[in-house]
Amino acid sequence: MSYTALYRKFRPTDFNDVKGQDHIVTTLKNQIKADRIGHAYLFCGTRGTGKTTIAKILAKTVNCEHPVDGNPCNECSMCKAISNQTSMNVIEIDAASNNGVDNIREIVDEVRYSPTEGKYKVYIIDEVHMLSTGAFNALLKTLEEPPSYVIFILATTEAHKIPITILSRCQRYDFKRITIDTIAARLTELITQEQVQAEEKAIRYVARMGDGSMRDALSLLDQCIAFYFGQKLTYDNVLEVLGAVDVEIFARLLDYVLHNSVAECMKLIEDLIISGRELTQFTVDFTWYLRNLLLVKTSEDSSEMIDVSTDNLGLVKRQAEQIELETLIRYIRIFSDLSNQIKYASQKRILVEVALIKLCRPQMETDQGSILDRLRLLEGKVENGIVTAPAAATQNAMIPPVQEEKKEVILPKAVPEDLKEVAKNWNNIVAGTSPLIKAVLAGARPSIGNNNTLLLVFTEAMDKDLISREEHMKDIKAVIAKTIHKEVDVQTKLLTQGKESMEDIPDLTKIIKNINIEYVD
Repeated sequence: MSYTALYRKFRPTDFNDVKGQDHIVTTLKNQIKADRIGHAYLFCGTRGTGKTTIAKILAKTVNCEHPVDGNPCNECSMCKAISNQTSMNVIEIDAASNNGVDNIREIVDEVRYSPTEGKYKVYIIDEVHMLSTGAFNALLKTLEEPPSYVIFILATTEAHKIPITILSRCQRYDFKRITIDTIAARLTELITQEQVQAEEKAIRYVARMGDGSMRDALSLLDQCIAFYFGQKLTYDNVLEVLGAVDVEIFARLLDYVLHNSVAECMKLIEDLIISGRELTQFTVDFTWYLRNLLLVKTSEDSSEMIDVSTDNLGLVKRQAEQIELETLIRYIRIFSDLSNQIKYASQKRILVEVALIKLCRPQMETDQGSILDRLRLLEGKVENGIVTAPAAATQNAMIPPVQEEKKEVILPKAVPEDLKEVAKNWNNIVAGTSPLIKAVLAGARPSIGNNNTLLLVFTEAMDKDLISREEHMKDIKAVIAKTIHKEVDVQTKLLTQGKESMEDIPDLTKIIKNINIEYVD
């Protein structure tokens, strides 16, 4: 006898074997026991959640000669005929390939004839949303008032495509995605019957890859067992067969990103490709890993919500502490966009590499999340005592200094007392502002503006616009008033590229230092 795939071999034969759809199973069993069977049902839900399976069990039960507590006996001639697909009472139709008006008219003609054996003729129309408009119209009247011995069961993955006139004539049942725990328990039960040894961690990973579909999970398990036939199925084996990546590799990749190491990220991707990992699956799994970090960071008890081993849970928690919430959300956004693009891309590697470079280099993007990420990086450098300077200044630092005549700045009489106090306490004023403002002010030069106001000069338009916001100006003025007990007006200015340099702008803190030296007796 030829081999039968696991999802076919272990397809439930009664309602008790169905997993993860208790709300539907209970309702149908109660209807059968109370003899309140509907004439039309609509089963909606994603692939592999049991729509066709429950439809067949329902068809078998309503025709069973000796039903047991709302379940088929699976012993009588009708149950055996339906299970063997030889019964004329159960007609399965694939609407994807039989979607025309003529196909539905054949059904309407057949409905007139009562079953030769059993109680009901059951029509199971799969992927019913594929029917044409004309076919739906042809089905409409029969669906509304079928003979008493006919039951229609319509199954679809896209209920929104079905006309409202059809929906209103059916009892609708929405099938849920099956949980990882439920799928894992079912897989464990089946591999015991198949006498296959497998690690619990490997089974849970297969269950998660099923993405809520029992059929998909069974197909993946079948694939893994076939590859390592006669061997114990380990977590590493499953990763190898499915082209997936381990959590530790994700943690290492994220560590490279947090340290802005583009070269290390590229080398890691190179190693993954050489080892045969599938980049589409890698993108999905890394996004899932970032999602786990987000849950750990925002939830007090997230151990039940994330699917990682006990060993890896500690690793996830440590990394969650190292990354800012806004940064993590930006990473998830970039990789979610990548997931949508990579499915249809011919150069998947390039898309992945560009996405990782975006993570390492937030200055490549101009959205608010990237700007905030850049400011956080700048703030971290300031707090660690790393002096940040424009690129030109960095390049000039490599050239041996040339002795130039120092420009004498004489503006003692132009500096009012309140600005002198600001200059003397400038470092304290900057330190008293919020982290965001503090990071931006670190690159600004305090000077004297019109009408003896405090002038903050910037080289970057983004920094100037940020500080110029009303709420930020209020914060700066409040800190100044708290520090020197005087109110000071504040203005901002952006250097004109190519016409001005920061050296041309008088530094208020240095002016006050010169004044103090000049007036010493």
